[in-house]
Amino acid sequence: QVQLVETGGGLVQAGGSLRLSCAASGRTFRSYAMGWFRQAPGKEREFVAAIRWSGGTTYYADSVKGRFSISRDNAQITVYLQMNSLKPEDTAVYYCALQQIYSDTNIGTKEGYQYWGQGTQVTVSS
Repeated sequence: QVQLVETGGGLVQAGGSLRLSCAASGRTFRSYAMGWFRQAPGKEREFVAAIRWSGGTTYYADSVKGRFSISRDNAQITVYLQMNSLKPEDTAVYYCALQQIYSDTNIGTKEGYQYWGQGTQVTVSS
């Protein structure tokens, strides 16, 4: 089993920044990628960003390109999401996820990940 714990959410004004962290533990030895998704009230969970453990290739949703940055610490098995220039529409519960069944085509979909964290709330006020 794998456990994922997100931290770093909170309330911030529009234009501000937050940094989310997701620490993985348990049977993480065969992991290919970690991703961030978000879900706003009444909406589907959507892809935000992902990073490959090997090579560090990153992927971003168009809505966050240029504002958000995903990075990893392989030694700590932790992934970060630096969020800058936050907008009210970024308000959501943010979830991290881990991919243990390799998939390129599903790197940006919920189906591409097998383990999920409990989520952390990000609220951006206008």
